[in-house]
Amino acid sequence: MPLPYLRELYARWHDTFPTPLTDEQEEQFARYAALLQVWNAKMNLTAITDEAGIVAKHFMDSLSVLTVLDGVAGPDYRVLDVGTGAGFPGIPLAIMRPHWQVTLLESTRKKVDFLVLVGNDLGLKNLLTLWSRAEDAAHLPKHRDHYDAVVARAVAELPILAEYCLPFVRQQGHWVAQKSVKVDEEVAKARNALGQLGGKLLTVKTVPVPGMEHETRSLVVVQKIKATPALFPRKAGLPSKKPL
Repeated sequence: MPLPYLRELYARWHDTFPTPLTDEQEEQFARYAALLQVWNAKMNLTAITDEAGIVAKHFMDSLSVLTVLDGVAGPDYRVLDVGTGAGFPGIPLAIMRPHWQVTLLESTRKKVDFLVLVGNDLGLKNLLTLWSRAEDAAHLPKHRDHYDAVVARAVAELPILAEYCLPFVRQQGHWVAQKSVKVDEEVAKARNALGQLGGKLLTVKTVPVPGMEHETRSLVVVQKIKATPALFPRKAGLPSKKPL
C-alpha cells in the first residue's frame, strides 16, 4: 500500500535529506496512516484524517525536527517525545532514524495502547512508550537528565512546555519545540523559565515544510547548560496553572 504523495513531498527535501525513503519506510508510513484512520473512528486521535493531510501535516511536519537533530545527534542517540498524542513527532522519527532510541511519553492510557499497537505493527524495535504525566516521570531517576534530545509538538506554550521538557534533558543536550504563529511572543515569555530550568535559547529556526508552504513552522531550539533544580517540574497541574 504505497503513499505516492509521501514520496513526492519527501523528494522536495532532497537538499536537506539526500537519502531517499526505503521501500520499508514507505510501507511503515502507509501502515501508520491506515492505523490512524481506523483507530481515529474509535478514539479521538487527530482532527486530520485524510491521507494528504496526514502525510503533510503529520509526517512531513514531524520530520522537520530532523533539520535540527541530525546536526547534533551522536551514536546511541536517545530522544523523548513529550505529550506525543497519536505519535507525533516521535513515530516518524523512529521510522526514519532506526538507530536512534525514541521514547513516547503520553498521559492518556488509550493513546498509549494505540502507540504500542503501532510500534508492534510497524516492527519498530527502537520505539518505547511511557504512560505518565511529564511532571511525574521527570522525577524518576531513569528518565531525569537522561535524554540527548526532547521534542514536543503543540502541547503547551513555551513557559509551560519548558518545565515539562527540560528536566528530562541531559546537560548539553537539546530541547526542540515545534511552533507556528506567535513564536516570538512565546519565546519572550519563556526567558524566565529557561533561566530557572537551566536552558539557553540557541535559535528559532523557520522551516519550510513540503505540503505546508502556506503555513509558518518554527523550531525553538534550546540547549541545557546546567542542571535543572530538583524542585522542577512542580507537582502535576502547577506548571500550566502558574507558569514560570
